[in-house]
Amino acid sequence: MAGRILSSVEGQLGWIVIDHPERRNAVSAEMWGALADAAEKLDADPDVRVIVLRGSGEVAFVSGADISEFESRRTGGAAAQIYEDGTQRAFGTLGAVAKPVIAMIHGFCVGGGMATALAADLRYCADDAVFAIPAAKLGLGYHAGGIEALSALVGPSAAREIFFTARRYRAEDALRLGIVNAVFPKAELEARVREIAAQIAGNAPLTIRSVKRISRELARRPDQQDWDAIRTSIQRCFDSEDYKEGVRAFLEKRPPRFEGR
Repeated sequence: MAGRILSSVEGQLGWIVIDHPERRNAVSAEMWGALADAAEKLDADPDVRVIVLRGSGEVAFVSGADISEFESRRTGGAAAQIYEDGTQRAFGTLGAVAKPVIAMIHGFCVGGGMATALAADLRYCADDAVFAIPAAKLGLGYHAGGIEALSALVGPSAAREIFFTARRYRAEDALRLGIVNAVFPKAELEARVREIAAQIAGNAPLTIRSVKRISRELARRPDQQDWDAIRTSIQRCFDSEDYKEGVRAFLEKRPPRFEGR
């Protein structure tokens, strides 16, 4: 069966599910496009405050791009570039989402799966998770954005080791390197991620959006940083009804009720 990307909304949580269990959730060219579309749709949904990415089934988050397509769709300059443009749109769209994105990882998180997870803001994994980038075993050129994202997370030396050796890393290795924020027993993973996502969703959306925007700008080269956007995002928080509500709730010793405006 061909794989698919499923999306749904549960209260304030938006879910994106990579659904291709027959191939350990390997992602086809069409699925990369659908992944970008799903992220854009949930980002535009005013009811959604947090987006969670996961793979279907019990075996994998994403085992990578669907290698069965490589000879027909990722060989030769023009074809390879078209395929690369599709994957870059998926990663770029996920990275540009204004709302917090959480990757909930179990089992295999390999190649394109790692790139997908790196596009998220937070990564939590089960104790059975396995991480690898096997580009050097396939002879393919890896996109610069993915190398940059991994280097920013784990440091240049560790990133080179991951790429050069193409070896597999266990969940505890990923935690030590800083690839994931925490490791949970597999049976607890979804409940713990839901708990964290709900905690984030209950906080002020404009503050979270501002922090995410500022973090993104600070990661750019100094000559590319948009300080007008940074200042605007901060001022929008202070001008918001949520700021007034937060102060009132603190003084009245009650939980705040944020509306994102």
